[in-house]
Amino acid sequence: MLQYSLRRILGMIPLLLLISFVVFTLALMMPGDPFGGEIDPSNTDPQYIEEMREKLGYNDPIYVQYGRWISNFVQGDLGKSTVYKKPVADLIAQRIPNTLFLAVTSLVITYIFAFAMGLFAGRKPYTLGDNVISTYNYLGIAIPSFVAGIVSIYFFSFKLGWFPSSGSVAIGLDKGTLSYYLSRLRHVLLPAAVLGLMGTASYTQFLRNDIIDNSRKDYVRTARAKGTKESKIYNQHILRNSIIPLVTFLGFDIATLIGGAVITETIFTYPGIGQLFLESVERRDYAVVMSITMLLSFLTLLGNLIADLLYGIVDPRIRLD
Repeated sequence: MLQYSLRRILGMIPLLLLISFVVFTLALMMPGDPFGGEIDPSNTDPQYIEEMREKLGYNDPIYVQYGRWISNFVQGDLGKSTVYKKPVADLIAQRIPNTLFLAVTSLVITYIFAFAMGLFAGRKPYTLGDNVISTYNYLGIAIPSFVAGIVSIYFFSFKLGWFPSSGSVAIGLDKGTLSYYLSRLRHVLLPAAVLGLMGTASYTQFLRNDIIDNSRKDYVRTARAKGTKESKIYNQHILRNSIIPLVTFLGFDIATLIGGAVITETIFTYPGIGQLFLESVERRDYAVVMSITMLLSFLTLLGNLIADLLYGIVDPRIRLD
């Protein structure tokens, strides 16, 4: 497995280089340039603007600009944000804890509800409870996350007042206190529920169908013929095999949840990577856009690797050579 992991990691390098070139090229094709975010063109001498563009290298050929950018990038220099006037690395470091907290909370919600509902629907298919769960699954897959977010804010924040509608923590609380952490949890629960419960639908349906399919296998019939208790059949045979694909989804969720948080964080005004990414696109903060895109690309490749490794761990039939 170690050799397999090393081969996959080495294989990521040329792919990341290709992605970086595409990202850099697309960023240059966007209207304006990074220098436009540092000045007001309407109140600045055009000759000064052209001199600064030449000095900063914005007039250089694309391959020269890319070489300079990728050289700095691999050394840990992600550039400077033209909007926030600070290094991009510091800006991302400030925002990423919020996104990780949101992603982990939504992941816990996803797996708890998917496991509970999928197990119930799989053991009692075609009953009233199964039909109710299936209806929820279809609605969860069909309803866009931004619609669910807006409806949740309207009911649970404005009407009922159970959760805040924006932010990540209440103002005036001292960091490290119990009130501070409780406030952070209260602020993250609603966006995490929207992000997690919308993703629960597909997992629930997948687990349900897999349990039903495994319950019809020959080894289950043999266990029943030997008089094995039904609870033991489900817990030690059917569920163990049905949960294998669900466990492997954990690797894919790493990038999916962080990428999916872009819309959710924007709707809830939650200060994370997703909101920062959209703000940077709108305000043409190219260094931030390229850095976050590369981060999401790396997490996607890492998630694929983790998913493959988990599949090899939980399923002994799979050999990773």
